[in-house]
Amino acid sequence: MGFLDTVLKDVGNEYAARVSDGVAAGDVVGYVDTGSYIFNALCSGSIYGGLPSNKVTALAGESSTGKTFFALSVVRNFLDSNPEAGVMYFESESAISREMIVNRGIDPERMWIMPVSTIEEFRTQACRILDNVMKEPKEERRPLMLVLDSLGMLSTTKEMQDVANDKQVRDMTKSQLIKGAFRVLTLKMGQAGVPLLVTNHTYDVIGSYVPTKEMGGGTGLKYAASTIIYLTKSKERDSKKEVVGNIIKCEAKKSRLTIEGSKVATRLFFDERGLDRYFGLLELGIDHGIFKKNGNRIVVGESSVYPSAVLSDPEKYFTPEVMEKLDEAAKKEFSYGS
Repeated sequence: MGFLDTVLKDVGNEYAARVSDGVAAGDVVGYVDTGSYIFNALCSGSIYGGLPSNKVTALAGESSTGKTFFALSVVRNFLDSNPEAGVMYFESESAISREMIVNRGIDPERMWIMPVSTIEEFRTQACRILDNVMKEPKEERRPLMLVLDSLGMLSTTKEMQDVANDKQVRDMTKSQLIKGAFRVLTLKMGQAGVPLLVTNHTYDVIGSYVPTKEMGGGTGLKYAASTIIYLTKSKERDSKKEVVGNIIKCEAKKSRLTIEGSKVATRLFFDERGLDRYFGLLELGIDHGIFKKNGNRIVVGESSVYPSAVLSDPEKYFTPEVMEKLDEAAKKEFSYGS
């Protein structure tokens, strides 16, 4: 292999290496804990995993599904788990306020809102951030996450010029610009070790034999993302019948790390609690024999309790031993080859 090593040096590709030494920009170097054990499992195959820390993850759903709240919950957990971390939040909907950030328990000193209106603006600014990250020595880099909320609301320079000139024409360049933007960003993110979380809208495919949802913006994000989660919701009410959040059903439409088509349900509160960390684990435990059901109750030791009692005091029932079994169950449920 000495000859090939010599050839490799002459190629001039600083990221080229023997596979046994690791694949730069390809290997998953870590995970971003989302704040929900079951959602972590859906994305990574482990309740202690989460979003790949150097890949693109997309959250897609119809309007008012909770995509922004979901993204903010992930941001809060990312900052809470990394005291030196920061978040660059590209915002295209003018829907984020300082009050919203503070009310959800997010540190406003470590989150930067970057308003963008076009795909070109997002591409250029994101590339500049990643280039500056890569200029820093690896050991001195602070954890960083990029968020784009949302891709569907981004315009193009051409579209804005057409509107200014009162041209009633359709912009045919948008999907190509999106594809080009993610072509550039995906490799840079892998090299810099920075995750990108993107929210996007879905629409009903007209004329399909079976009702089908599709993401907007063409195929660019579909090809670039390592994980695409489709979200649908139902309302969560408290004992007073007031809406306090959403039960969000999550389906892995695309995943390079877990089994595609896997589905889980999470609970998202509208207040500072955000994603319910333990919601969904009972169902996983029941499916794999960790918990047993007795009618509408869960058998715990010699007694049985309602599921609501377990979720209201989760640390009492989800002991370290139980969590270890649930993590093994998650690997069997969601990982390839298990």
